[in-house]
Amino acid sequence: MRTLTVTGQGQEEVMTTKAQINLGIEVLAKTAADAQSEAAERSDAVVKFLKERKVDKLQTTGVSLNPRYDYNDGRQTLVGYTATNTVSFRVANSGAGEIMDGAVKAGATQISGISFVAEDDAIATAQKQALKEATSDARAQADAVLDALNLKAKDVVSIQINGASAPSPVPYPMAAQFADSAALKSAPSTPIVGGEQQVGASVTLQIRY
Repeated sequence: MRTLTVTGQGQEEVMTTKAQINLGIEVLAKTAADAQSEAAERSDAVVKFLKERKVDKLQTTGVSLNPRYDYNDGRQTLVGYTATNTVSFRVANSGAGEIMDGAVKAGATQISGISFVAEDDAIATAQKQALKEATSDARAQADAVLDALNLKAKDVVSIQINGASAPSPVPYPMAAQFADSAALKSAPSTPIVGGEQQVGASVTLQIRY
């Protein structure tokens, strides 16, 4: 049996509608207990604010407590502790800036990262369309090769889907740390603009001729 194996590619773009935001609450204090206690208090205030705003997929992503040292003439001196709690959540792009600013005013001291994602239904639809494009691309390649050789395709004997996975979130180049969240009380809302995610697929066909 004579066969030709070809691989086609398909790609779709889908608009992002959700912002994935990572916030941190960092506290410096003389004792470990004081650092942890204040970090917990601020974290509770931030989480309460986010719950009131009904954000999606709110979760704690990290809790840490570390000593801080000063180094002088080769000597190490304990000067305090740093407690850090981090949370992540998703919110509509249109409200991301306002909610980030509100979280900072509630007690967050760090914005460690933002990325954008599309709705699950939109991604699933784009994946199906990308698979169709990849299949058509593979068939077109096969037809072009066989036509150049004066041969004709008969039937497809094997189909392999090589990839149609969900795309990675689109990162937004932003990171900030605020020593005093009160400084943001009179600041304008942070502008947030989403982008597009690319959904790709690859299909391999084995065609008898």
